[in-house]
Amino acid sequence: MSDLFPNLHLRALRGDIYGGITTAVVALPLCLAFGVASGLGPAAGLYSAILLGFFAALCGGAPAQISGPNGPMTVVMASVVAQFPDRPEMCFAAVILAGFFLAVGGFLRLGRYIALVPYPVISGFMTGVGLIIIILQLATLSGHSSFANIAAVMYHLPEYWLTPNWQAVSIGLIALGIVVFTPRKLSAIIPSPLLALLLGTALAAWFFPLAPQIGALPSALPVPQWPMISLGDWQQLVLPALMLAGLAAIDSLMTATVADGMLRGKHDSNRELVGQGIGNFMAGLFGGIAGSGATMRTTVNIRAGGRTPISGMLHAFIMLAILAGLGSLAEHIPHAVLAGILLKVGFDIIDWRFVRKIAHLPPFKATLMLLVVFLTLWADLMVAVLAGTVLAALALAKDMADHQLANMQIIDADSLLPELPRDLAETWAKISPTTLLYQLSGPLSYGAAGQLAQRLLQVGGFQRLWLDMRGVSYIDTSSMIAIEDIAAAAKDQGLALAIIGLDAVYRKKLAKLKIGLEPANFHASFTDALSSQQPQRENVNVSLL
Repeated sequence: MSDLFPNLHLRALRGDIYGGITTAVVALPLCLAFGVASGLGPAAGLYSAILLGFFAALCGGAPAQISGPNGPMTVVMASVVAQFPDRPEMCFAAVILAGFFLAVGGFLRLGRYIALVPYPVISGFMTGVGLIIIILQLATLSGHSSFANIAAVMYHLPEYWLTPNWQAVSIGLIALGIVVFTPRKLSAIIPSPLLALLLGTALAAWFFPLAPQIGALPSALPVPQWPMISLGDWQQLVLPALMLAGLAAIDSLMTATVADGMLRGKHDSNRELVGQGIGNFMAGLFGGIAGSGATMRTTVNIRAGGRTPISGMLHAFIMLAILAGLGSLAEHIPHAVLAGILLKVGFDIIDWRFVRKIAHLPPFKATLMLLVVFLTLWADLMVAVLAGTVLAALALAKDMADHQLANMQIIDADSLLPELPRDLAETWAKISPTTLLYQLSGPLSYGAAGQLAQRLLQVGGFQRLWLDMRGVSYIDTSSMIAIEDIAAAAKDQGLALAIIGLDAVYRKKLAKLKIGLEPANFHASFTDALSSQQPQRENVNVSLL
């Protein structure tokens, strides 16, 4: 058992039990609310908390992490429901396929790449998701039906708030007030979302009976069912499933990193992706919505003493017990109470730390964050993340290229003479006026190499181009193609090309690419390059670019 699940052990069992119980109490109202917000009903949120919570804890690589439905995943799930409004089997199939993609990503060891998403992109996405949750819940708070589509909600909001259900508005605002203003000492005893759920439901039964209610919940898990859809339907689900899987990976690994900081530990990112994949796969089979590692529930678990997967699995069992024992009582919970709870969730998801600093950020970073917010609200969540990541990568590549070009050292030719033997010093003194010598260092980017090729097309009066690459630490395939452009530009200008000090590994890679360089173009050192020259054919004094 320990070989299969190395994180599963009995240390700190007391803390794990307390953490599991506390987290289940915190999770109950949130899971109900996220299920309703997804468009698939409160039961779908509970099923996800049970199945995903159990299998992600058992098979994942972040021991203290608690998984289940959360705000960002619910927003994406709602967009899938909006795409297939009358076909719930398609929505659950998307969750199953997302789980498969997550597991494959873990087996392919892609976990380390998720951390490369730039922070302004993550910040913009989270802020956009928070705004979506707030806007969607404003419709529910008014006592009217909400939509999964943000544009439709925005269109109907004025009409809804001109004719609100005041009983729903009242009980929703009471729930929101409880979540916001419950003192910390009391919240440590009974979590404010649960307090809002219990008091809000009780007050609604006594004073606000006309507030719409969520209806009856089942008292047990359903029978697992494979979606009976066609191959063409599965093909339609690839992009929605990739969107769910990508966000689940980002959210889970970010939460795992937060847990690492609290526990001074280190999670296994690839194993965590596998665990999240298995959990989402099982949730989809049982009719649950997609989910991921949940930051708030994970921090609650750790603070309560949870340290191992036992706490996450216990949290799932308690949720199952709640479903079996109290499911019939949940039908009286008003939608507006859940909306009040989610309004606070949406507010907390917004990255206020980054928002407060936006006026002091470099213009590009601020614009990138705002662009991702805009795309998250009005386009597609995956488009927002992909577009932001691509733009950030292009900006980084440009910055690297500009930095490398600015740091290409131009060495005084005379300074090299004292270090050379007399015969080579004489050779250098003769050829330096007609030699372009660039000294490159660090990783060579495609942008820097490409701009160097463009520079060579504008020079004249030289016979040689020497690239001193002894300080170059890394060259990727794109940069090797740019070196081919440099060689072509040198040939067009009639320059004899010499590449000095390039590592043998990269010389072999360049040879495999067949980019037109000969062995004679390469020299192990500066003195070797000088030794290859014909001194009697050279003349004049020293000048160096």
